[in-house]
Amino acid sequence: MGKTRHRSCLFAREDNGTPVGRSSLSVIALGADHAGFLLKQIIAQHLLDDGHEIVDCGTNDESRVDYPDYGAAVGESVANGGAERGIVVCGSGIGIVMAAGKIPGIRAATVHDTTSARLTREHNDANVIGIGARFVAEQMALDIVEAYLAASFEGGRHQQRIAKLDALDSADEGSA
Repeated sequence: MGKTRHRSCLFAREDNGTPVGRSSLSVIALGADHAGFLLKQIIAQHLLDDGHEIVDCGTNDESRVDYPDYGAAVGESVANGGAERGIVVCGSGIGIVMAAGKIPGIRAATVHDTTSARLTREHNDANVIGIGARFVAEQMALDIVEAYLAASFEGGRHQQRIAKLDALDSADEGSA
């Protein structure tokens, strides 16, 4: 049986503190494979400049790595309360989201524009989003991040569906 590899994540915040007018901004976990590394770095700086704190789960350069390690690390960081939300980046935004979504309590979705980013939070209460670095331009990625972080879960008619997703997590834990 193979060993499970857990990545360690590093906490970061801008040295100059929270910008004037901002209060209690989110702690965001970030992770990427080699294909998403550069975009992750751009997103990280944008979040820091905006006054957020980040938990950087790697990777830390463009050396070839396996996306499941980084998707799972972000998922674990969000699931254990180390971060409020997560953002993962790989070439397509798909595989790394699949890895994050394997962590109980994580609702992860690949998004490609501001509407999908907003709706996945409002309707699906997604706590992790994935972005495809090979398909989403830098400015669109930053707009996606802003739309996702500005959105809140609507509850109401969507709550019953989230309860069903949570029940699937519980069923998976019982069969393990």
